[in-house]
Amino acid sequence: MAHLDWILVLVGGWLGLGLLGILALRHTDFVARVLFPAGAAIALGLAAIALSALFDDPETAVLPLGLPNLPFHLRLDGLSAYFLLVIGAAGAGISVFAAGYFRQGEGTPPGLLCLEYHVFLASMALVVLADDAYAFMVMWETMALSSFFLVTANHRVPAIRQAGFLYLLVAHIGAIAILLCFGVLQANTGDYSFANMRAQSLSPLWASAAFLLATFGFGAKAGILPLHVWLPEAHPAAPSPVSALMSGVMLKTAIYGILRIGFDLLNAQLWWWGALLLALGLATALFGVVFSAVQTDMKRLLAYSSIENIGLLFVGIGLGVLFNAYGMHALSALALTAALYHVISHAFFKSLLFLGTGSVLHATGERSLGKLGGLMRRMPWVGWLVLIGVLASSGLPPLSGFVAEWLLLQSFLFTTELPNSFLNMLVPVVAAAIALVAALAGYAMVKFFGVIFLGQPREAKLAEAQDASLLERAGLIWLASGCVVLGLFPVPLIGAIDRVTQLLIGTGIASTVRNNGWLLLAPTTLERASYSPLIFLAVTCLAVLLAVLLVHRLYHGRVRFAPPWDCGYPAQTARMQDTAEGFGQPIRQIFEPFIRMRRELPSPFDEKPIYHVRIEDHLWHWLYLPIARTTERFARLVGRLQQGRIAIYLLYSFLTLLVLLLVVVAK
Repeated sequence: MAHLDWILVLVGGWLGLGLLGILALRHTDFVARVLFPAGAAIALGLAAIALSALFDDPETAVLPLGLPNLPFHLRLDGLSAYFLLVIGAAGAGISVFAAGYFRQGEGTPPGLLCLEYHVFLASMALVVLADDAYAFMVMWETMALSSFFLVTANHRVPAIRQAGFLYLLVAHIGAIAILLCFGVLQANTGDYSFANMRAQSLSPLWASAAFLLATFGFGAKAGILPLHVWLPEAHPAAPSPVSALMSGVMLKTAIYGILRIGFDLLNAQLWWWGALLLALGLATALFGVVFSAVQTDMKRLLAYSSIENIGLLFVGIGLGVLFNAYGMHALSALALTAALYHVISHAFFKSLLFLGTGSVLHATGERSLGKLGGLMRRMPWVGWLVLIGVLASSGLPPLSGFVAEWLLLQSFLFTTELPNSFLNMLVPVVAAAIALVAALAGYAMVKFFGVIFLGQPREAKLAEAQDASLLERAGLIWLASGCVVLGLFPVPLIGAIDRVTQLLIGTGIASTVRNNGWLLLAPTTLERASYSPLIFLAVTCLAVLLAVLLVHRLYHGRVRFAPPWDCGYPAQTARMQDTAEGFGQPIRQIFEPFIRMRRELPSPFDEKPIYHVRIEDHLWHWLYLPIARTTERFARLVGRLQQGRIAIYLLYSFLTLLVLLLVVVAK
């Protein structure tokens, strides 16, 4: 059987597991202990087949589904295989964790949750396989609806229902833009297959229209500014495995769509497309990291961190478009390699972090950072594994996040060669801003890990917290191992990514990287820049070992044990620790013009005074609330037409016929 046939069998297996979940609607143990682990095994098989397909020729298939004379066209090439690899590899760890996490269905019967979950996985796989607009949109809408039901799993909570409605609304607005984009790409031929779209030669005007529609449509799904408002609401509302699947995997389908249309279906790129993506990506990354640093809810913090990482991906793609528009294909391949590396890196470490918050939430019942602390003693497995995700998200070597950001910064070093003086002045400023984003991301991750796991417990009930179950640990270990392996061995993955860049722009950097050996990562030349994660790890471990031995040898026998200086406070409590609000206060002060803050000040006569600061988004009040109010007024105006009286409705019909008659007579 061909690779595509095996993939369709595995996708069918996911759908079969969903149907079995319906048959075992309320059998929690069967769903959790059998169906979810089986889904993880299917995901692992999908990743293995996708990795093999990366190095093979493209495959196509036609499924007799859909409308008459309008079947589903599927295509497995390097780009779709790479994103299938991401879906399978991250989905395997998330599904294993979900087997230990979903205990009572999170407000929805476990069997129904199983159906929604596996339909979600299957629809994401079919989105990246679709080879015509019809199949793509059907799978895209299936993905949106299944994820909506997962977000609203605990639908009895009004805030969760509101978050789900907002997510579905933005998703459908984006879908309309994508549909219009396909309408432009087919160029009035009536053929909506991707093969026909590749064959069209659109004018710069219509090509730009298609690109802008794609940027808007896929940007809405990715959470790009200013279409981000659904993301910090939906991710915290969803169960933690669903949050991990949405942030780590689903957002990448939007990145896939941008790459498919921008580099595959459109035959040429214009330089200002890249500049637009750079600007959008930079604004999104800065916005996301600033709001992440000031959050006091651990899942909202991670949601805003996802916005930041999506911004970095758009920056990488923008650089790729910019270089490719000026015929600098090798540098375009370097920028796209950085973006694609970050795709899989973010899938692993952000899924790991969301799942870690799920374990904390189940163990403590708390999402507020102000009520957590000291959990490293009670939950050491979760604490140490989440620490790996925190270090990877902070972009520290030798983990996966550093490789992606290092490659991206290497791409910026070559922007001085662009034949455009304006861009030569602008892009270094963007590079400096990206360095600021990386620093603030580390700041936010230190806050996240330190407030949750270090110090003393802020609530008495935290002493009863239990560590993750065996299945939850297995899922966390899988994702943490991915962060480590991708960080220590980047050269083989770059060889796989090369198959994607060869498809999109006709070249790659794998041959240059291999010529410099597997130990060193040098995207251009050894003299220009190189990085060896294994050597870095060995030198770091050796330095730590020598430091310990040196300290032990110099001070052995002269150590005096005494109580530490307590600053005059011998009875220290958790209230003396740095809080999440205090940790984010410097960022709030520096970026105060960009943040809407509502302070609730206590009265001097309160017996138990409480000071509370609520962080809000200016864009929500400046853009979305006015639109909502205008829509509501229009709906009330239209609602007045519905009087509930037959005579009035007959009058409407008569007036309509009269107007139509006058129009016909006038013609």
